[in-house]
Amino acid sequence: MPVPTSDNSSFKLMAQFGHQKLVFCSDVAVGLQAIIAVHDTTLGPAIGGVRMLPYQSTEEAIDDVLRLSRGMTYKAAVSGVNLGGGNAAIIGDHRTQKSEVLLRRFGQFVAQLSGTFIASLDIGTTPKDMEYLRMETKHAVGLPKSLGGSGDSAPFTAKGVYYGIKASLKELYGNDSLAGRTIAVQGAGNVGEQLIALLREENAKVYVSDIVEERLVEVANKYKAVAVPNNNIYELEVDVYSPCALGGTVNSDTISKMRCRIIAGSANNQLRDEEEDGRLLMDKKILYAPDYLINAGGLISCYSEIAGYSAMRTAALTENIYEATRSVLRKSEAENVASYKAANQIAETRIADMRKIKQ
Repeated sequence: MPVPTSDNSSFKLMAQFGHQKLVFCSDVAVGLQAIIAVHDTTLGPAIGGVRMLPYQSTEEAIDDVLRLSRGMTYKAAVSGVNLGGGNAAIIGDHRTQKSEVLLRRFGQFVAQLSGTFIASLDIGTTPKDMEYLRMETKHAVGLPKSLGGSGDSAPFTAKGVYYGIKASLKELYGNDSLAGRTIAVQGAGNVGEQLIALLREENAKVYVSDIVEERLVEVANKYKAVAVPNNNIYELEVDVYSPCALGGTVNSDTISKMRCRIIAGSANNQLRDEEEDGRLLMDKKILYAPDYLINAGGLISCYSEIAGYSAMRTAALTENIYEATRSVLRKSEAENVASYKAANQIAETRIADMRKIKQ
């Protein structure tokens, strides 16, 4: 099936990033429009979140899955797990358009990929949704704990970001204590809320923003955080800016306003333009903890479900994010390269090494 773009930009992105497969899933009868991207399977089958969002165009969804699947490859590689990178997008509003039949039909498309893609949780999907997929394919993880799955991966994602923040503080200030540190969390969703809880437990002062006013007030009051307008969060003079919503918030426009010392959050693809924004952050001496490195807790949780690891083992693997972050930041400083490049190089080296023994 040809990529439905006027300039073949998707083919260009696939060639640029080395994607293996882009699959379109359509069923008018159940209202399904979805896209699956498989980036690289050198380390193992491609795992990726299934997000359901009301994309403005097919091209926007394609761009999202291509970039996110590449990030998953790097996330798995730098985290030391034996999985490749993929991602999927169901086009639609999860609050009004999601249904059992839609999800089960999507599960049938996943089944047709014969294990090269493993579906997991993302924005707009839940452990219950993974249960529907599992009715049609064994290649879905993030199932409810009652069914032997890992359940909601958000607590592990938040814990990984927490370790990433502490590691960044250690590199910048020489200690990783959160007491008295100021942290601006953008996004009060499931991961953002659980991160705020961890930060407040250690007496950090937390500012929080969210595009949903009711959610913002609820979370701010619950954890005694300071609610701020979403557009003002970039200008706060804080130790850490933690983007925990959608990607692309770190860009030339926002960087010019930033007064933080560290960027460390759970959102994927935080840099709108890796090359340009990475350089701008270095020029402003803002320490950036690569998103796919510190938000890998959710992936580790899913990998543990596949490998049959215990909760204790999952917690230990997530805690490793602390030292992995420090290693990347030290490499970045020693080699005078942007931190995302340092992380990429570590991931690419592991993939290249494993490719040698799989040929």
